[in-house]
Order: sequence, then C-alpha cells, then structure tokens
Amino acid sequence: MTGALAALGRPVLAAFAAFGRVAIYAAQTISHLVRPPFYTREFLSALLHVGWLSLPVVGLTAIFTGGALALQIYAGGQRFNAEAVVPQIVAIGMVRELGPVLVGLMIAARVTSSIAAEIATMKVTEQIDALVTLSTNPMKYLTVPRVLAGTLTVPLLVAVGDVIGIMGGFLVATGQLGFNKATYIQTTLDFLESADVISSLAKGAVFGFIATLIGCYHGMASGRGAMGVGGATKTAVAAASILILAANFLLTSVMFTP
Repeated sequence: MTGALAALGRPVLAAFAAFGRVAIYAAQTISHLVRPPFYTREFLSALLHVGWLSLPVVGLTAIFTGGALALQIYAGGQRFNAEAVVPQIVAIGMVRELGPVLVGLMIAARVTSSIAAEIATMKVTEQIDALVTLSTNPMKYLTVPRVLAGTLTVPLLVAVGDVIGIMGGFLVATGQLGFNKATYIQTTLDFLESADVISSLAKGAVFGFIATLIGCYHGMASGRGAMGVGGATKTAVAAASILILAANFLLTSVMFTP
C-alpha cells in the first residue's frame, strides 16, 4: 500500500513542483517588464516572428474552421428545423471559443516550439553563458521581448482569426447553403456583443503570454545536447497546449458563468 501511494504521489508532487517553477519564472518575467534596460531590436524581431509571420497559418486555420462549423450547424439545425441559426452560432462560436483557442494552439505549435528550440540551442552552444559574461541578463534579453511581443500580438491575431472564421462561415452559408448575403451579415452584427469581442481579445492576450513564456522557460531549462533541445521543444509545445486549454476553461467560467 505504501509503495502504491508513493508511486501515485511522486508524479503529483513533481507536477506541483514544475508548476511552481513556472510560476516563479512568470513572476520574474513580469517584474523585468517594467525595469530597464529594454532591448528594442529583440522586441521588434519577436513582433515580426510571433505576429506577422503567423498570419498565414492563422488565416487558413480560421477560414476552414468557420466553413466547417457552418456546415455542421446547418446539418444539426435541420433536425430541429432551426437552420436559420447558422449566422448566430458561427459568430458566437468563433468569437468566444474557436477563434481564441485555435489561434492559441497554432501559436503554441509554431511559436512556442521555435522559441524553445532557439533558446535551448543557445544554451547548448553556450551563447547564454556568453551573455552573462557580457553582463547581459538572459531573461531581459531573451524572455522579456518575446513574452511582451506574444502578449501584444496574439490578441490581434485572434481578432483577425475571428473575422476570417466568420467570413469562412459566410462564404459556405451563402455559396452552398442558400443564405442571403445581406441578411447573414446583418444577423451576425446584431447578434455579437461587445463583451464577446472583449473576452476574445482578453483570451488572446493570456494565450500569447502562456505560449511565449512556456517556450522561453523550457528553452532555458533545456538539457545538454541534441536530445536536450528536442526534449525541451516537445515538452514546451505539450505544456503550452494544455495550459492554453485549461486557461480557456477558467476564463470562460469567469466571464460567462450565469
């Protein structure tokens, strides 16, 4: 019995310890955000990498998801003679849930993995040690610009993804399902509320913070050698994806609980 309890407790304690280390790293990152020096070039480079270069994957993901969502809602609505709800459900589904979550997961797949691999490689090749030798704080130089860029740009990506996803539903509904174009657009605009948009952007900021922070943390905590870089990248993507989904549930519970 004691051995079974110990086997059960070890991973639980390890999970709490890992969560504590990430929380401490996040607190240190936030504290460095408001203290100089600021590395503008690194920040602008991170803006380009996290934001602009992520637009294609975000746009393609959103438009296909919006189109598929419209088809599924129409097929389900036919069972209850409620096909007319397609514009409303596509809009609320994309803005409140699918838009932020899908963008967050795409950022985790593309940006978190890239950041973790880049920083882990710098650690393996002793570039981080060189920064310390040159009296440069690695957290200020590597973590803060990337986390700030992710927090600021992912909400914009979410907004773009929401619009493109709704457009995907619009194209399928009007081109394949026979909806009137003007009526579809007006119904969408009438149904969405400002709280829906604000919640979507707030989720984007949280997801961007999580994705970039986890990538930096696991890159910094990487083991030595090629296996260490691969392990850090794999763990970072898995951890960021799980935390994004968990954060989405918590945020939805707080924002939309009756």
